[in-house]
Amino acid sequence: MPAISSYDYAIIRIVPRVERGECINVGVILFCRTRRFLKAKLALDEQRIRSFAPNLDYAAVEKQLLQLVQVCNAEPQSGPIGELSQSERFHWLVAPRSTIIQVSPVHSGLCSNPESVLDHLVQELVQ
Repeated sequence: MPAISSYDYAIIRIVPRVERGECINVGVILFCRTRRFLKAKLALDEQRIRSFAPNLDYAAVEKQLLQLVQVCNAEPQSGPIGELSQSERFHWLVAPRSTIIQVSPVHSGLCSNPESVLDHLVQELVQ
């Protein structure tokens, strides 16, 4: 039986009008410290997003979302934040913001395979 590890995750949301607080889920960030796993997965449905927020600059928001994934993956173009440890990057990614892209509060769970949990969370919470 595979070892069980704890993980933390947050839902990535688009909040087109911050003052209204309405949002649409577009991805999940999952961090499992013991397995050295940090990954963000997006499920962008442009038609759904445009119907929810017709005045949204979709291309600009998509670019910002992809930058979050780059930070998560510590890609070279992610800059100084991408050079931080996985734990530091996760906490930076889930820090509260009052911008169009926000994350939910952090939730926790237990798993033996963080990749499959991430896929499941995206399926259940985003798609």
